[in-house]
Amino acid sequence: MPRRANIVKRQTPPDPKYGSYVLARLIRKVMQDGKKATAERIVYDALDIVKERMKADDPLEIVDQALKNATPLLQIKARRVGGATYQVPVEVKPERGQFMAISWMVGFARARGGKSMAEKLAAEIIDATKGEGATVKKKQDTHKMAEANKAFAHYRW
Repeated sequence: MPRRANIVKRQTPPDPKYGSYVLARLIRKVMQDGKKATAERIVYDALDIVKERMKADDPLEIVDQALKNATPLLQIKARRVGGATYQVPVEVKPERGQFMAISWMVGFARARGGKSMAEKLAAEIIDATKGEGATVKKKQDTHKMAEANKAFAHYRW
């Protein structure tokens, strides 16, 4: 059943240091218990580490490349048809894809051992930029699942 009205997407304000909307989304994802200042410090420290290790002048380009490498184009959704559940591959909207990439990146950074969160996040961003690491592997696994289930693509809704 379709919605009655179109939902207006709220635009989050850009981050204060770089003026980037993508970075603002990353900061919000890193934030826990409403501690935004701590989240900002973690992300900016991670960017400084990335800048230092990759010897780049603009760490935002590296973050953008990392997210591009980690953003899925397809995902699978469960669809019930007559008692059976099928994994149906569905294309991902750019906004949703970016959200998934950021979520995976922060999640896998948290799961890394030792070190501070800023170092773990920096390491995950650098790995994703190079096209390796857990975040990119997650994207590839998602694409493989979608490819394996493309026989059910006609069940799209």
